[in-house]
Amino acid sequence: MLPMFDDDDHEGFEDGELKADLERFEKHLKGEFIGFLDSDRWEAMIDHFLISGQYAKALKCVNEALTQFSYNTTLRLRKAQASSAIGNLKEAIHILTELEREGIAGMEVLLTKASVFSQLKDTKNAIRYFKDALAAAAPEDQDEIYLDLAMEYQNAGEVQRAINVLREAIQQNPSNEGAIYELAFCYDQQGDFQASVQCYSDFIDNNPYSFTAWYNLGNAYAKNEDLEKAAWAYDYCLLINDGFGPAYFNLGHTHLTLEKYTSAINNFEKCMELDGDDPLALSYIGECYEQLGKLDKAKEFYKKSLELAPMLPDAWLGLGIVEDLEGRTREGIVLIQKAAELDPENASIYHVLAGAYEKLEDDENALQNYQLALDLEPSDEDCLLNYIELLSIASIQEAFDFLEKFENDNDNRIAGVLKVSLLWKLGRSEESLSLFKKCLTEDRETALQIFDLDPSLKNVQEFLILGDQ
Repeated sequence: MLPMFDDDDHEGFEDGELKADLERFEKHLKGEFIGFLDSDRWEAMIDHFLISGQYAKALKCVNEALTQFSYNTTLRLRKAQASSAIGNLKEAIHILTELEREGIAGMEVLLTKASVFSQLKDTKNAIRYFKDALAAAAPEDQDEIYLDLAMEYQNAGEVQRAINVLREAIQQNPSNEGAIYELAFCYDQQGDFQASVQCYSDFIDNNPYSFTAWYNLGNAYAKNEDLEKAAWAYDYCLLINDGFGPAYFNLGHTHLTLEKYTSAINNFEKCMELDGDDPLALSYIGECYEQLGKLDKAKEFYKKSLELAPMLPDAWLGLGIVEDLEGRTREGIVLIQKAAELDPENASIYHVLAGAYEKLEDDENALQNYQLALDLEPSDEDCLLNYIELLSIASIQEAFDFLEKFENDNDNRIAGVLKVSLLWKLGRSEESLSLFKKCLTEDRETALQIFDLDPSLKNVQEFLILGDQ
């Protein structure tokens, strides 16, 4: 816990006596006699060492000062702070407890003790002393203590309490950027991305030129899957600071997802102009060229990516897909398998691998990889559709039985619609129509995909009537 004081607390020392005293102390460390100094001059030196991170020197300085002013409470507090900074937490607690017993329990003592308990991972006592420090603090100091208290609640896994405290901090100081970011992080932990968006938006209302706030607003929109607004926020970030590489990277990725491939390439290249070559950016550029049908350029960038990061699964996957697109599916499978080895928890890699095996009519390996993909990402609608289509070739009943069990254990919006089609193909027309009606009630847009999944149903009057209702 660093000392809390205003910039003018040691006014007059920095350019004059402080510099001379620091030189004098350095000579003392080499064996020269330092003599008597006023306590405020000692404090100025100690604070200088603490703030500049020279904790061992701060401790030596405070120990020397205490030989002249052994009962000075500020010096004793500084010793506790220096001790905690170098990891001597028991000594720090001992000093702080002594100060408390003597009735010296001001805000800085309480805050320092809270900080030491935090270092000791004693969250309960840290919270207790942060609350006490908050009660003793002047209004202008409270928002930072709220932030410390919120961090302890997060450490304790009490995210909602952290949110409540951070709201207090922001109410106290609407410009506390640290509190804003922590509050948004808490909302992220709860999966409440819309609240995170609102949090950054409120901050921007008061701080419209904070490029980092616009950047984080873009990230929040992206997590909320509102990609157009994410791109809008990143653009504002770059209007304020056109030298901020991460915003170009995220804008590039957003445009890639929005299928704006040329713009995505431009943004990734701008990011690398500012921050140097990045293997993931190079791989994403490769993906953009792949989507644009420029396969030679795609391979060029995937290979550049792997030169920088040979273990990057995205680039191996991209190379494998290009090989497949160029008609060398077997060679592509080898590369895609390499990606799977490097990132075995990535469902999309197994999905691509399954499609490649299916192209080779290796149904056994295709089904196995579709299953692996669904085990990792059961909500993937395209993967479930591909798997059921392949299963149905061998046995519609087997495909239906799988869906029955799958739907009981997982949430996938397309599962019910696929069952409608399979029930119809099995001759269970009443059950199929009844289920279709239910699907329309629950999610009409998804239910109407039945006519794309099974075009033959466009000729069935009962389905058309239900779809038009």
